[in-house]
Amino acid sequence: MLQPGDAAPAFTLPGDDGQTVSLADFKGKNMLLYFFVKALTPG
Repeated sequence: MLQPGDAAPAFTLPGDDGQTVSLADFKGKNMLLYFFVKALTPG
C-alpha cells in the first residue's frame, strides 16, 4: 500500500478519449489523479 509522500508507480490507463495515458507522459509536470468507485458498488 502506498503511503503519503510515496512516488506513484508506473501505470498506463485508457483515457476518456480512447487514447492511452501513462504516468511518464506527465514527467516534470504536476498532476492530480482521482479515482472513484464504480456505480452501485460499496465504496
